[in-house]
Amino acid sequence: MESQTQQSRYVRTVSSVAALGGLLFGYDTGVMSGALLYITPEFHMTPTQEGRVTAMLLVGAAIGALLGGRIAEMLGRRLSLIVAAGVFILGSLWCALSSSVFMLASARTFLGVAVGAVSIVAPMYIAEMVPARVRGRLVSLNTLMIVVGQLVAYLVNSVLASSGNWHLMLGMAAIPGAMLGIGMVLLPDTPYWYARHNRVDRAHEVANRAGMHLSEFLDAKEEQGPSRRKEWRALQQRWLLITVMIAIGVGITQQISGVNAVIYFAPTMMSQVGISTTNSVYTAILIGVVSVVACWIGLKIVDRVGRRRLLTIGLSGNVISLILVAIMFRHATESTAMAYLCLALMALFVAFQQSAVSLTTWLLMSEIVPVQVRSIGMGMAGLMLWIANWFVAQFFLPMVDALSATGAFGVFAVLGALSLVFVRIFVPETTGRSLEEVSEEFRRRWS
Repeated sequence: MESQTQQSRYVRTVSSVAALGGLLFGYDTGVMSGALLYITPEFHMTPTQEGRVTAMLLVGAAIGALLGGRIAEMLGRRLSLIVAAGVFILGSLWCALSSSVFMLASARTFLGVAVGAVSIVAPMYIAEMVPARVRGRLVSLNTLMIVVGQLVAYLVNSVLASSGNWHLMLGMAAIPGAMLGIGMVLLPDTPYWYARHNRVDRAHEVANRAGMHLSEFLDAKEEQGPSRRKEWRALQQRWLLITVMIAIGVGITQQISGVNAVIYFAPTMMSQVGISTTNSVYTAILIGVVSVVACWIGLKIVDRVGRRRLLTIGLSGNVISLILVAIMFRHATESTAMAYLCLALMALFVAFQQSAVSLTTWLLMSEIVPVQVRSIGMGMAGLMLWIANWFVAQFFLPMVDALSATGAFGVFAVLGALSLVFVRIFVPETTGRSLEEVSEEFRRRWS
């Protein structure tokens, strides 16, 4: 038997390596916020084209999320992450070498497939590799690495701002891609996956190293082995279908808050209210720092406060912050001080989002999808999350043109309020409970 110290060290190592996928996810979604300021004049892009180049990553991500769960079931979580790392490397180099809007959009779509797959498989891998008592903190490490990746992107953008070298901004993602691939080569797959594929001895070995009980994974083998029903047929059971729909709703909740409108376009918005292009790139660093600090705080408290309660607090803070942003943006062009006040309010919104909403939604998605439909359920939830993300990226700037920034942020405030109602009605508390216990609650409630 492994000692408790060895088990703790092992699960931290496993989670840290898998969370490099979150770093890549964050870098590739955040880097365009600064790169667009230099790509747009070089390619003479319209606001619609800006949105398209940004959003094509999300088209690929939707495909990757839909397929990610199924591929992870066939190949294993570990090998899926290794393949995704290879796609990250190739996609990053393709972006860096792009010489037209079409080529860049195509490269971003290809890269997005890896982003979407990793967004599903990395939390799944961590959730299945760690004990329930630390699952919240360690799965949330993936979310922390997403915002760290975004901050790294902002810092790279700021360093390269004077040269405007957007090719290097986009190409740098190949480095953490290589780190993820090498790290995953050295790790095993999860006990869940081994048990489902009749490798009980290997499941026992990995579970023992992580401080978990083999009985959990024998249940997985019974439900997911070769004689199990196909997952699509399993969705005919009312409680399983409703549970997957709730997971989809949780994923959409994260995106319709409007967070990625700020992440992707904060520099663009700041440049529109009179702040210089170079300084607009630097303002994104504030958003990045706030994201990392807030997410770190959320990671520390999520297992104590509880997922559902923390999500409720975050959504409430989001709505209030967005209302303030909407009001103050009407006066942002009056003075530089007003513009920076708007930036501060956007940072407040990001603090609520990253400490509570984004952190808990990725965690809840990995916890509430039952083992009987885990690959399809996670894929569907991820697909709808990325579709919602695509709509935000594609239509935010045109919506600002049509409704003004005040109107656009007001729309997000209303959607945040509706999300809060959804969470209070449908989302259960999962803190400190095994994945089987969470599924059993859904079975009792919705059968």
